[in-house]
Amino acid sequence: MSKADDNKAVVGRWFTEFWGKDVNLAVIDEIAAPDMLLKYSLHEPRRGRADIKAFMTDFRAAFPDLNFWGTADLIAEGDYVVGQWEGGGTHTGAAFDDFLVGYEALPAATGRKMHFTGTTVLKVVDGKIVEEIGLDDGLTAMTQLGLVTAA
Repeated sequence: MSKADDNKAVVGRWFTEFWGKDVNLAVIDEIAAPDMLLKYSLHEPRRGRADIKAFMTDFRAAFPDLNFWGTADLIAEGDYVVGQWEGGGTHTGAAFDDFLVGYEALPAATGRKMHFTGTTVLKVVDGKIVEEIGLDDGLTAMTQLGLVTAA
C-alpha cells in the first residue's frame, strides 16, 4: 500500500472507533500521537491523549447516542487526510459545557437533538495522528441545542 493508503486506513479507523457509534477509547493510545492536537470550531482545543479521552468521555456522557460518519471518500496527500462527515446525537445525559467561550452550558438531559456536518484535516506521521483540525457547522448545532436563537 502507498503512504496515502496507509494514512487513509489510520484515519478510517479513527473515524470509526473514536467518532463512530461505539467509541473505543483504546484507539487513542494506539493511533493518536502522545501530544495530538484535536481542534474544532465548536469546542475548546484539546491536546494530548488524556485530554482527548476526557473530552470524548464527557461528550458521550452528555450525548450517549453520539455518532458521526463519513459522507465522501477520504482524500490523502503526503501526511494529510481530509474527510467530510455528518452526525450528531441527543442530549439525554449529563450537563455539558465544552463549547467555545460565549455559549452557555447545557443542563442535564435536555432531550434536544443536534445534527450537523463538517470537514476535517488530519495529519498522520509514522502511523500516528498528530493533529485533527476541523471546521464544523457549530451554529447549526448550537441553534438545535437551544444555545443560540434565530433573530
